[in-house]
Amino acid sequence: MSELIPRQRRTLAAGAVHLPGWLDLRQQRRLVAACRRWASEGPGIRAASLPNGARMSVRTVCLGWHWYPYRYSQTRDDQDGSPVTPFPGWLGDLGRRAVADAYLDADRGARYAPDVALINYYDTDARMGLHRDSDEKVGEPIVSLSLGAACVFRLGNTDNRGRPWTDVELHSGDLLVFGDQSRRAYHGVPKLLPEVEVPDIGLSHGRLNLTLRVSGLAPP
Repeated sequence: MSELIPRQRRTLAAGAVHLPGWLDLRQQRRLVAACRRWASEGPGIRAASLPNGARMSVRTVCLGWHWYPYRYSQTRDDQDGSPVTPFPGWLGDLGRRAVADAYLDADRGARYAPDVALINYYDTDARMGLHRDSDEKVGEPIVSLSLGAACVFRLGNTDNRGRPWTDVELHSGDLLVFGDQSRRAYHGVPKLLPEVEVPDIGLSHGRLNLTLRVSGLAPP
């Protein structure tokens, strides 16, 4: 269903750009099918355990490098130790196009070389507290793709988890890129928005979020 008032491209903060509806239905369906396949490989998707023993409410599967709090490995060290699923070249191409479109800079997009994807699945009750993506060794932008249920995304400041922050609704197919001054900003997902209609992309409930990153790490 088309929106009564189309959502517009928006700069949330310096280096943070929201492009609504960036993925078409075909691309969304392809990504959902791929996420389902990746989540079923090896030991499968899991809720990572935090150092204090608590488990995250989102479930995660990784490509390229396996992330667990707060480090990267080439093997699923907090699962069965098997090798992480390789990062696919076509997903890197999508990330390069995302950076080019977000920053209106084809050359910058062409130089973007993501080697990590974290795929987070949110069920109805899942949330993501304010945090910074700081385990990467370089400051290249984060590319975030939303599929399924809409959510409130909170982009905070770079100093602490308090205000000021900006809340924005992310719908299925939306792109968010944050880099430059916003690369180390605190961010999170305080709630899903189940009242927002979801297109037929093969995801009946919940939200998938793909974040593409440049690790800055060298394989062993």
